[in-house]
Amino acid sequence: MGKGPGLYSDIGKKARDLLYKDYQADHKFTVTTYTSNGVAITSTGIRKGELLLADVNTQLKNKNITTDVKVDSRSNLFTTVTIDEPAPGLKTIFSFVVPDQKSGKVELQYRHEYAGISTGIGLTAKPLVSFSGVIGNDCVSVGTDLSFDTASGNFIKLNAGLNITHSDLVASMTLNDKGDTFTASYYHIVSPLTNTAVGAELTHSFSSNENTLTIGTQHALDPLTTVKARMNNYGRASALIQHEWRPKSLFTISGEVDTRAIEKSAKVGLALALKP
Repeated sequence: MGKGPGLYSDIGKKARDLLYKDYQADHKFTVTTYTSNGVAITSTGIRKGELLLADVNTQLKNKNITTDVKVDSRSNLFTTVTIDEPAPGLKTIFSFVVPDQKSGKVELQYRHEYAGISTGIGLTAKPLVSFSGVIGNDCVSVGTDLSFDTASGNFIKLNAGLNITHSDLVASMTLNDKGDTFTASYYHIVSPLTNTAVGAELTHSFSSNENTLTIGTQHALDPLTTVKARMNNYGRASALIQHEWRPKSLFTISGEVDTRAIEKSAKVGLALALKP
C-alpha cells in the first residue's frame, strides 16, 4: 500500500496478519504454473478431516486488466475481472459466480493521499449496497463500513474504526456488529532486522459480556525462515514455522494445543505452496 490511509479493510490488518495469517489445522497443497503466454494456473487441494476440497484458478493479465477464473470441486465457477487504474487511484472489480444468479457484483475502489473509498452494488433487482470510507493520512485515519439490504430496507453492517500508525507501531480500534462488538489491537515492530514483532487483540462483546484476548509474536530465524506463536485467554496456544525453500515457494507447519485440556490431541496443519 502506498501513502495515504488505505481502505477500511486495512484498519487493524497488521495485527490480524501477525495473529492469524498462515495458521491452520488443515493440510493444504498449492501449485502454480505459468504458460508460455503468461497465464498463471494455480491448483489447490485442502484436506479438512475426511473432507477433500480442490479448486483450479486461472489468471490472465493484459495491461491493466486482470481476469481470474476459478472452478472448485462443487462445480462452482468464480469469475473476477479487475481493471487497475482506469483513472489515477481508481480500481474497478466485477465478479460473479455460476450458477448463482444473484452473485453478480460491481465494486469501485478509490485511493487518495487523504482518503480511501470502496463502494459495491449487487447486480440484482433489489441489490445489497455496500460502502466503506476512510479519511486521514499515514499517521491517523478514521472510517466506516456500511452495508444496506434494499430488499429488507435494513442495514446489515454498520461498523466504524480508528487507526493510528507510528514509525514502529500500529494501534487500532473498531466497533462492529452494529455496535455490539468492540475490538482493539496493537502491533509493534521490535527489530526490523530480524522481522521481530509483537501484537495483541482484545475483543469485547457487549451482548454476552465476553472478552477474548489474543497475544502473539513473530521472529525471523534467518532470511528464509520465520516462526510465529500466539495464545489467547481461553488457553489455546499455537505456533508455526514457515520456510521459503526456494523463491516464492513456502513450506509451513503449524500446531495448536488446548492448555486447559492437555489430554486432547494437538491440531497440526501443513501447507506447501510451489511457484516456479
